[in-house]
Parts: sequence; structure tokens; C-alpha cells
Amino acid sequence: MTKTPANMIDIFLQPGDFYFGDKHTRIRTLLGSCVSIAMWHPARQIGGMCHFLLPTRGEKRTANLDGRYGDEAILMFFREAVRYNSHPSEYIIKVFGGGKMFAGVSARAPCHERPCEEVIHRCQNVSCRNATQSISLLQNVGLSVDSHDLGGKASRNVIFDISNGKVWVRKNEKVEMQGTTNVQGPRSTINRDCKTGTLHE
Repeated sequence: MTKTPANMIDIFLQPGDFYFGDKHTRIRTLLGSCVSIAMWHPARQIGGMCHFLLPTRGEKRTANLDGRYGDEAILMFFREAVRYNSHPSEYIIKVFGGGKMFAGVSARAPCHERPCEEVIHRCQNVSCRNATQSISLLQNVGLSVDSHDLGGKASRNVIFDISNGKVWVRKNEKVEMQGTTNVQGPRSTINRDCKTGTLHE
């Protein structure tokens, strides 16, 4: 990862935070069982990232959006996209996190035999719920995920550079860089080995 340029704004997200900015912005966070969604507009070089703790708070939702919950964080993205005269479907979307950080918790609250999306309010395995629901929440509002790194047993340091749309993910001393998609053709992910891990383009 290169040194932050002098004109770059460096933002660190705490759990529940959300930030949307332009090409002079770099967003960082540290994930365990939580999930971050990064959205990037390739033509405008704008985008944002959230850090949510749970997929939803269900019927307890109020008029004020709360970034601690995935469904509300997605609505925050929609609000910012509209504010920047863009549409959410124009953004490249990447999702990270949902790590199983505590083996004892996973053992006491194993995943249900059916997919989490079918028993979301009964499943007590937070990392599983977050990893599964992060994808389905986006699909429910008509958005597709271009790249993701979910689950596993490692924490993740995530750095999102809005100037080029690339997201660096460091977990267990291994770095994986997820780069931009060629917007001239169909969206796809091509993996190739590099010295720092796996590069997704």
C-alpha cells in the first residue's frame, strides 16, 4: 500500500460509521464479525463505505437511519447516490467481513441447517448472519455484488481508495487487493497471483 498523498483525506470507520466522498478520499476500517460494503462510481470517482454490526433491527427501525444495521446503511448509500445525481446501479459494489472471531460462540450458536436468510431472526451466529445477509440485502434492492471476501476465521484490515476504486484487504498477514472492474464490458472478477496475495480486477 502506498503512502497517503498530501491532498488525500484519510477516514477511519468505527463500527456503525458510514462515509461517502470523492477521489481525494481513502477509507479504512478493521473488521471482525462486522461487514463493510464499499460502493464506487467508476466514471465519477465517488463512493463510500459502511461498517455495520448486524443485518437489521427489524421492526424497531425509526425515521433516523442507523449505520450499525446493514439494511439502513444501504439506504444511506442510496441517499448519497441521489445527492450526487447518480443511481446506485451505476456503482461497483464490494463486500467484506463476517469473520468467525470466537470459536466458542460459533460452537454455542452454530448455523441453522437452512440458509440464514430463511431463519434470520432466529440465527444467533452473528458472523454467519452478517456474511449471508450482506449479499441478500443488496440483492433485495436490485443491486449485484461485483466482488466479496466474507467469512473465514480472520479479522480484516480494509482500505478503500476512492481515486481508483481499489480495496486492499489484509487478513492474517496475507494481503488481497481487489481492484477495479473494466466498465467497458461485462462486470467480472479475474483472479491472478501477485506478491501481495490475490488481485481481483
